Amino acid sequence: MSYRKFKADYLFDGFKMLSGEQVLVCEKNGTIEAILDEKEAGGDIEILSGILSPGFVNCHCHLELSHLKGLIPEKQGLVDFVFSVVRERFVSEEIIRAAMAAAESEMRTGGIVAVGDICNTGDTLELKSGNRLAYYHFIELAGWLPELAIPRFENGKKLYHLFKEICRDEKHVSLNPHAPYSVSENLWQYLEDGFPEKTVTIHSQETEGENEFFISGEGDLNRMYALMKMDSSHYKIPGTRSVPYYLPKLKSAKNLLLVHNTYMPKEDIDLAKQFSENLFFCFCPNANLYIENRLPDIPSFIKQEVNGVLGTDSLASNHQLSILEEMKTIKKVFPSTPTPLLLKWATSNGAKALQFEDQLGDFTKSKKPGIVLIENCDGREIGSGTVCGRLL
Repeated sequence: MSYRKFKADYLFDGFKMLSGEQVLVCEKNGTIEAILDEKEAGGDIEILSGILSPGFVNCHCHLELSHLKGLIPEKQGLVDFVFSVVRERFVSEEIIRAAMAAAESEMRTGGIVAVGDICNTGDTLELKSGNRLAYYHFIELAGWLPELAIPRFENGKKLYHLFKEICRDEKHVSLNPHAPYSVSENLWQYLEDGFPEKTVTIHSQETEGENEFFISGEGDLNRMYALMKMDSSHYKIPGTRSVPYYLPKLKSAKNLLLVHNTYMPKEDIDLAKQFSENLFFCFCPNANLYIENRLPDIPSFIKQEVNGVLGTDSLASNHQLSILEEMKTIKKVFPSTPTPLLLKWATSNGAKALQFEDQLGDFTKSKKPGIVLIENCDGREIGSGTVCGRLL
């Protein structure tokens, strides 16, 4: 059997950074064979400049919103952003399909091999049936009005079965709550039975108004309900921040993926981390800047040694779908963030969060994780790096 052998300035194996003396050996179809010392690897080694890494995992994306690129104003806050998306998202199927195809190609070119994709519709079904990327299909349900619980849940089940058919199993498709402030108690009750063995995701503390609404019933979310002509008289104020309110509802899930966490205080980081060892905090920094012009306090999360992963959100809230650009933004704002940690979030942690760890995320023998070269780095730093696509 013939192999390809790659040697770069640095080799990140999915967990740690190795020296440039290590050689990655793989079959020509990309299946990993071994990591060897250069002295043991023999000849025909391809010498590269940069950092070799497993393919990236984008844990939070809204592919079906790709046609909204450049249409939503920046830095207007979550409420006006959401209202803009609702107002602008409905266009012709041809425009939606073309934008999604271009977005998927952009992710593949940028070294992404797997995506946790939010699905409110079946728009992505045809595209995903091509199996160009590995997808976890997060069927997202929202229904703030109690009387909507049954019709929203029934529609979600229909989508669930459609996506189950294209992924040929039920491991990588789940029914999910959109956010604490958009799911009624009635809808929560229907959702909870479907959580066991699944990765379940939720938008969490993306705006300051979320905690205010759960503590006192006040704040900017009331303006969103008014804009959407939704009655909140059924709402019983929990009197706590949102995380203590919703976490117990997710106790039966296999993995939990809390997305954004922009306004999460230390107390909630502690609470969430202790809740489950399979809870992952997903950071989408470029989208946070686009919408709220604020980032999570990432050093606080790192100090508490959380399971971090990365996402891009959508082209409605981002200028590109690039996990490398998300890492570079974190490095720019928080320069002490270790590059190996960011790469772990982008690879092995992401694969585990989406239940792809048996095939993606690291350079373990027999896996086929994709191989990415990050060029133009400053040593082992990625602040100026660019992706040279997938080598295999």
